[in-house]
Amino acid sequence: MTFLAFDDIGLRYEGQDRVVQALEGLSFTVDAGEPIAVIGPSGCGKSSMLLLAAGLLVPGRGTVSIDGLPLTAPRRETSLILQEHGLLPWKTTEDNAALGLRIRGADRRESRERAREALALVGLGEFARSYPGELSGGMRQRVGLARAVALDADLLLMDEPLSALDALRREDLQDVLLDLWRRRGHAQVLVTHSIEEAVFLGKRVVVMSPSPGRVKAIVENPGMGEADYRSAPEFHERCAELRRILAAEGALHAGAVVHP
Repeated sequence: MTFLAFDDIGLRYEGQDRVVQALEGLSFTVDAGEPIAVIGPSGCGKSSMLLLAAGLLVPGRGTVSIDGLPLTAPRRETSLILQEHGLLPWKTTEDNAALGLRIRGADRRESRERAREALALVGLGEFARSYPGELSGGMRQRVGLARAVALDADLLLMDEPLSALDALRREDLQDVLLDLWRRRGHAQVLVTHSIEEAVFLGKRVVVMSPSPGRVKAIVENPGMGEADYRSAPEFHERCAELRRILAAEGALHAGAVVHP
């Protein structure tokens, strides 16, 4: 069943000296509970697409809809994770994880209980009273993830949330994201520059064209979520297929796609 839909989206940014067409004719859907990965060259409008899905931008043309209803404003059931985890250094891990709930008006007791549950899910239950300065980079990323998880969202939007991590930490948090999706069954859209990350975390991988962004191809990836998928021949076949598509767009030669 279609949950999130982009229908013939056009989006432009107007400046003093020029107009930038970020998206043009963007159309694809995400089913309820489906994990989607989006990949494409830098500047193709991937982040703009996420902001549209979060209700933080309104398209100039076309419609973004959730559950069949046009999206015109942010919704409580959507969580957005940006590249910067945005932790407040003077607040504990628990308070940082509860921040989204507090902003939405949840009482302190409920916020702390749900934050503790979320921290346990991402493996940080014993660090609830720690401060960001006492945590490693990977642990701080997990706190940002816990903040989104605590909101009990049915749609998780992620804009390159693991891009600042080294390869080993990145794979570790990819496993955390996969485990959370298995447990919670939410729909998710992950924007990434990593082919391997897209294949590991997307049942389908949407490939976007250079600016103005539109869908170049959608690659089915039915093996996603299987045990030891990174070592499976199908994993490497999907990665190779994506490389061919991106190479045809010139993205690989331009260094626009990273392969950690």
